[in-house]
Amino acid sequence: MTPPDRPRRLNLQQRSALAGEASAASADVESALTTPSDPTAAAFFDVDNTVMQGASIFHLARGLHRREFFTTREIASAAWKQAYFRLVGVEDPEHVAEARASALSFIAGHTTSELQELTEEIFDEGMAHRIWPGTRALAQLHLDEGQRVWLVTAAPVEIASTIARRLGLTGAMGTVAEHVDGVYTGRLVGDMLHGPAKAEAVKALAAREGLELARCSAYSDSFNDLPMLSLVGDPCAINPDARLRAHARAQGWRVRDYRTGRKAARAGLMAAAVAGAVSGAVAAGTTVRARNRRS
Repeated sequence: MTPPDRPRRLNLQQRSALAGEASAASADVESALTTPSDPTAAAFFDVDNTVMQGASIFHLARGLHRREFFTTREIASAAWKQAYFRLVGVEDPEHVAEARASALSFIAGHTTSELQELTEEIFDEGMAHRIWPGTRALAQLHLDEGQRVWLVTAAPVEIASTIARRLGLTGAMGTVAEHVDGVYTGRLVGDMLHGPAKAEAVKALAAREGLELARCSAYSDSFNDLPMLSLVGDPCAINPDARLRAHARAQGWRVRDYRTGRKAARAGLMAAAVAGAVSGAVAAGTTVRARNRRS
């Protein structure tokens, strides 16, 4: 998506608004020919650690590494961030920012059609079995009630759209990477769809689709998504971090945790998991030659 002319420097609020508007504009509406029986209500789901276990961008990066998009050293760094995210269950803002920035750097020069095709393959390889059944069931309940369901994530919109299609959801909003004539430039449209930008995306989509936010639901694991959760009449914390859990309880919000049975093992397995994730990534890539970026 190529952005319109705009000042080179935008403040955070402007970048968040632009990111939200861009993501809402690119949201797939898979059931466009079907009139929902409850057209003014919808549900919005975060992806990472809410719909699926771990960070979707890491699974994409690992799949692209296997296809020689980038080096072993880069995937080892991503493995550490994934292990931290998966076992601690809290998003480190610095890790999030670094992961998204590195994702954009390695898709620069590649085509949108190429990334879409590979994302479909990689979903089958490394993401499908990581979907939380409980969250998927919640999404299906909204669909069964005639409501539309969108994913809202900081991950690239290409990943989000693939997950939404595979789960039979209405569509997805994610971070939008700039592309010109179908080729990625390595820059974002606005900012990452993270924190306040998610709320902007939801508001823009609600205005476009005629949704009443007071009748809508939102689901997330992260306190960072409080702006989105606070927009709707029915917020729910899924696999929440400590801050979101405390806030949800104080506000009387629903809380659902599908990690039961795994929590006790997480602390003891932390060191082993980090070492395994990184060493596994290094071992997998020792015989792989990094491919030069396409011009």
